[in-house]
Amino acid sequence: MQRIEATLSASISDLKKSPSSVMEAANGEAVAILNHNRVMAYIVPAETYESMLDRLDDLALVEIAKARAGEKGVPVDIDAL
Repeated sequence: MQRIEATLSASISDLKKSPSSVMEAANGEAVAILNHNRVMAYIVPAETYESMLDRLDDLALVEIAKARAGEKGVPVDIDAL
């Protein structure tokens, strides 16, 4: 049995008939799109998707900062730059 990671699901046929009504029914939440009763995709509102990408970027920066945390600084003379 496949897990569905959304509170609302819709068939691909329902999505084809009226994509806007599927998204309206979701009230800003993710929608699992089913094909033959199996999840084939998730649809999220644009704002949620953008927020997810921002969060992933932040996590990547945290990993870079952690990797560099033990590095020693190099003294630089501002006039030499």
